[in-house]
Amino acid sequence: MNSLAERLIALAAAGVVLFNYPILSAFAVDGTIAGAPVLYLYLFTAWAALILLVALALRRNGRGGRGG
Repeated sequence: MNSLAERLIALAAAGVVLFNYPILSAFAVDGTIAGAPVLYLYLFTAWAALILLVALALRRNGRGGRGG
């Protein structure tokens, strides 16, 4: 298995862990940060971080550009 595939599998596994019950329940509190519920902020931050990490993994391998 090549390095890119290993990175993407690791990121998918991280996504499964980040968006599963034990972790989500830690952020399901009755609080807000800057007016937004903590759980919502966690979900969108983790989602954006995963997207960024996938983009970086693809770009590092030369598959993330436009055109071609």
